[in-house]
Amino acid sequence: MGDEPASDGDGVDYAGRASEILGFSRWWQILAAAGMMAAVSPYQYVWSSIEQPLAESLDIALPALGAVFSFYVVFQSLSQFPAGKWRDSRGPGALTFLAALLAGGGYIGLAYATSVWQLYLLYSLGAVGVGIVYTVAVNTAVKWFPDRTGLTTGIGTMAFAGGSALVVPYVRANATVTAYSDVLRNVGLAILVVTLVGAFLLRDPPDDWLGLDDRNSDDDTDGGAADDNGNDTRLAASLRGRAYTTREMLSTWQFWLLYAMFIATAGADLIVIANVVRFADHFGLAAGIATAAATLLPVAAGVSRMILGEASDRFDRKWVMAISFVLAGLFRIALIGAGSAGSGVLFIALVMGAMFFSSPLYVYFPALLADYYGARHSSGNYAVLYTAKVGGGVFAGTVTGYLVATFGWTPTFALGGGLAVAAGVATFALRPPGDAGLGEPDATATD
Repeated sequence: MGDEPASDGDGVDYAGRASEILGFSRWWQILAAAGMMAAVSPYQYVWSSIEQPLAESLDIALPALGAVFSFYVVFQSLSQFPAGKWRDSRGPGALTFLAALLAGGGYIGLAYATSVWQLYLLYSLGAVGVGIVYTVAVNTAVKWFPDRTGLTTGIGTMAFAGGSALVVPYVRANATVTAYSDVLRNVGLAILVVTLVGAFLLRDPPDDWLGLDDRNSDDDTDGGAADDNGNDTRLAASLRGRAYTTREMLSTWQFWLLYAMFIATAGADLIVIANVVRFADHFGLAAGIATAAATLLPVAAGVSRMILGEASDRFDRKWVMAISFVLAGLFRIALIGAGSAGSGVLFIALVMGAMFFSSPLYVYFPALLADYYGARHSSGNYAVLYTAKVGGGVFAGTVTGYLVATFGWTPTFALGGGLAVAAGVATFALRPPGDAGLGEPDATATD
């Protein structure tokens, strides 16, 4: 596979240096990461298609299964911080091997579950594996592509969303009490094999691979100067700023605004992902409409992450985020009208539009976090921010179940749309830490 031009116009030969280290193009690292992301994606994007046969098989009410998705989000999110810290210091190999066993084994185990507590346990263990794969894959892009973070993060997260499009029709066609166990076992085996291959292929660059000591220093917080070949490395430092530790990052108000925005956008995103089939059923839409919406939802989510990720590299990232989140909210609100009118085609189109503009949140946030706080501690730093998804997951699962039972689907989905719009507006308050009037963080702080 060919790489991009040797020089990116900033004096730093990212592609050439990466090829020297790896012995091949750095894009193979992105392909390996994307493959793993696609493999583990059924945990998030296929749940709405398997919960019905699971509920029938175990003879339990669907609302009792709402907590399964909430458990998934909690464990998938919280596992990323220890996994990210391990990866930053010891590399991705052994960690990703563990993820393969957990994620693959969790889905295989679902085929043999006989009680609801087993579903909770297996989905939670699998979620830990998904969390490991997620933080490893996203930060592979951050570490190897300081020049194309939006695009490469978008490719990985696109695979996480779009990979499920291959699985949903298979699951929906066999979503019966008699057939679903074979489906779950087959999907689990695929997860196991693909993730094991990724564990073998992935590597991390050395800390000084750009000729830049990306560590905090009392006498040189800007980093850079010239490398042995005379290349100016200061842009590599200014592109990402100084390398903030997690503790330093937590001391800035920008992080906490990003955290609140993440909760809002993840909640809006997940409420559609987790409930699209039930939402279509609520309006009496045909089963084919629900299947099409569930199938095309991850396609729209996946494609948008690459397209809008690239846009965030080429244009002002904040403006791209703001417009994207506002449109995501408006499409969600319009979705209510389409369902009420019984328009299946419009319902599908609006589901795709809503997901197209909200799903790139998983591209925007790691890219912006790396821009603001550097790449050296990116796995641990983004893992902390990603815990905000817990709030979104609880909203999409348990809280949504309560809101629907109390107020109905319309105000619940409207609330999700309002959260996305609010996050888009809040984007304009962001600016890099360390700007005039903000002060510099303590360079001697440690994790």
